[in-house]
Order: sequence, then C-alpha cells, then structure tokens
Amino acid sequence: MALGAGSAATSLADQVARMEVSVLLTDDATVHGLNRQYRGQDKPTNVLSFAALDASPPPPAYGPLLLGDVVIAYETTAAEAARDGKTIPQHLSHLVVHGVLHLLGHEHENDAEAEAMEALETALLATLGIADPYASPVTDHGDLQ
Repeated sequence: MALGAGSAATSLADQVARMEVSVLLTDDATVHGLNRQYRGQDKPTNVLSFAALDASPPPPAYGPLLLGDVVIAYETTAAEAARDGKTIPQHLSHLVVHGVLHLLGHEHENDAEAEAMEALETALLATLGIADPYASPVTDHGDLQ
C-alpha cells in the first residue's frame, strides 16, 4: 500500500533528522552563474541543489549523513514572495524543502513526478505551520514546476 503524502512526509522528516544539508543564501548573479556552469541554463533560478552522493549509501556509523548543498537566490526569492503574497521566511522554507527533496532524489520532470513532489512539499511545510505554497493566489511557480 502506498503511503499518503502526510505519512511519507513524516517518514521523510525522520530520515532527514539524521542528515546534514548546507544551505547558501546568495545573490542572483551567483546563482545565475552556477545554473549556467552546472546545468547549462543561462538564466537565473530561485534554488539549485547539488547532491554530495550519486547513490544511496548506507547510513554513517556515527554523525549525520551529508546530503549536499542547497543554493538559494535571495533577490529572486524576495520578488517571488512579494508576487505571491507570501512572507520571505515562508518562501525560503519552501525553497529549502524543495531543494532537500531534490537531494533525496525527487524530481519533477513530468506531471506525475511534479504532483508527487508538490504533495510532499505541502505536507512537509504543513508540519512547520506553513500553508500550501501551490494554493491560490499563486499563478506561476517559476522553476519549481
């Protein structure tokens, strides 16, 4: 039986509690350069994820498992938050969750993957008291879709 988004989010939150992620909040120019260098996309974006591992290794004997890096463009984040009627902390939280899900292997290359990832994001953010980031009045999710 498949886990619902809420159950999957709880299980995921338990796993992430034993993992470490580096988060860099930087300017749009830096993120644009990273996007061009590592993804071949010569445009700015709101969040990038760089996995430290290519596959799922066994859990470390001690200490947290380093998943990788999440890089967030502050100016883009602030503009998107203003456009969508969110606070900057709410939107930053969403982007961190989105980036960590990428580090855990989640993708949104097709509609089914996007729906599953959005459901997980929404469930995880709900545990933090943050409303569904995909609910109205949001009309464009930028690179999150």
